[in-house]
Amino acid sequence: MSLETKPRLRVLVVDDEQKLTDLLRLELDVEGYDVQVAGDGASGLIQSQTNPTPDLIILDWNLPDFSGIDICQRIRAHGVTTPILMLTGHDEVTDRVKALDAGVDDYLIKPFSIDELMARLRAMHRRMATFASPSNDGSVQTELLQVADLSMNTRTRDVRRGDKSIHLSVKEYDLLNFIMRRSGRVLERQEIMRGVWGENFFGDDNLLDVYIRYLRQKIEIDSNLTLIHTIRGVGFILRAQEAN
Repeated sequence: MSLETKPRLRVLVVDDEQKLTDLLRLELDVEGYDVQVAGDGASGLIQSQTNPTPDLIILDWNLPDFSGIDICQRIRAHGVTTPILMLTGHDEVTDRVKALDAGVDDYLIKPFSIDELMARLRAMHRRMATFASPSNDGSVQTELLQVADLSMNTRTRDVRRGDKSIHLSVKEYDLLNFIMRRSGRVLERQEIMRGVWGENFFGDDNLLDVYIRYLRQKIEIDSNLTLIHTIRGVGFILRAQEAN
């Protein structure tokens, strides 16, 4: 009797440091991934859209032709939603915000352990599988999330407040998706951080405050109905409440 083998996830590594890419290729292969390597941003951009497209992308910030930020923005501009893990030596909150706003899903500071990188890849893949919500025939069903006059179509990623369309960065969308699915419930800060940034995110949790502020500026401007409320010392809750 033959056993069905689980398809290997495809990982694209975009980095010009050969010692690192050789190590990643070896370690990822041992973990059961199919690995492609691009030594510069232009090649990475092409391979990110080449069939079969990668399931996960590891992208270095410092590349010989373009910055990883530029490449990430170009990948997202082409409609590619593949989860991206950025490798970098930049550790300031402003740098992390810049990367996440560009469309990066997670952020790993060099030097790093292979075990942590693998854990982050697994977490990104779990989040991707959760957000996809496939039906029995494998297709992704349209799902409309609604809180008061705030709506989100999780298939088209369209977000509206009343009749007004709202543009969100990738991470702003992920954060709003997470709290809309749990509207009416007090969410602790660490629960949100784990759900949106991953179980193995070890950055400053002030990043959450930055993104909550971004969301408030976008979804609550010109409205008398406040949606995102701070529960001091605990976290946040999404619910409709008239502004004072």
